[in-house]
Amino acid sequence: MGRAGNGRRVCALGVAGALAGTVLVGCGDDGDSGDGAQGTSASSSAGAREQGTQAVRSAYDRTAEEDTAKVKLRVQTSAQGASQTADGQGAVDLDDGDSVMTLTVQGQQIEQRVVDQVLYQKMPKGSTPGGKPWIKIDLRKVAAQQGTGDRSMSDPAQSAAYAKAITDKDVTKKGTATVNGVETTHYRVSVDVAELPNGETLRKQVGPTLPMDVWLDDEGRMRRQQIDMTLKAPEATQRSSADASSAPGKVTVRTVMDFTDFGTEVEAGEPPAGQVTDMTGKALEQGKRQS
Repeated sequence: MGRAGNGRRVCALGVAGALAGTVLVGCGDDGDSGDGAQGTSASSSAGAREQGTQAVRSAYDRTAEEDTAKVKLRVQTSAQGASQTADGQGAVDLDDGDSVMTLTVQGQQIEQRVVDQVLYQKMPKGSTPGGKPWIKIDLRKVAAQQGTGDRSMSDPAQSAAYAKAITDKDVTKKGTATVNGVETTHYRVSVDVAELPNGETLRKQVGPTLPMDVWLDDEGRMRRQQIDMTLKAPEATQRSSADASSAPGKVTVRTVMDFTDFGTEVEAGEPPAGQVTDMTGKALEQGKRQS
């Protein structure tokens, strides 16, 4: 992960959809990733590993320096032998984390905005409480409940811990690939979860390591990011389904994001207050049940 708090906010896009009960998006697939990928042998030299580590550590900073970008997302969630995929596209402000995006989930479209770290989603007609078209979730309050706090999403000093959690042995150069017409270098990263802020709590949810793949262009900017998470089901859920042969006790989530068109215009505004139902409390209650 990178040092810039800006990059952390970009990552929050993937979390946002899951919080609202929809699956989010990114672009990527197993193994090679990309149009016209060209494999090269992974480097084994200490010098190459050190160079790769520095490249990954600085990638978020270099990307955030572009201020804005178009983003394409795919999030695939799998549990109990079933999977669901959400796709979306839009634009993100890499400095303050505001974004606008259209998601497609199970054939239905959802309009999504993130404004000042508050998630807004315009759900399909008739699917929101109170009959209002929009719901909102305050991501700062949810982050505070999870023990990450607001600062972890916006303070470079806090997010620097992600860089500290990566050592030379955690970064492997996998080769090169063409991503959306741009030549990139592919790195595989294994982040030590225990070294992250509130790592022990996070470790209970996602395990000891967080696998991540990044594709960087020749300016060191992020062109694609893929994160694979395996979330342990709450103990209560596991107990209630202990007799079910299909109970896996885990949920796997793959989130992939593509970044293109740096410098694009981003216009993210709050929906009219009278059209919004605040679902933050429900999200917090759900978080307590799963803790």
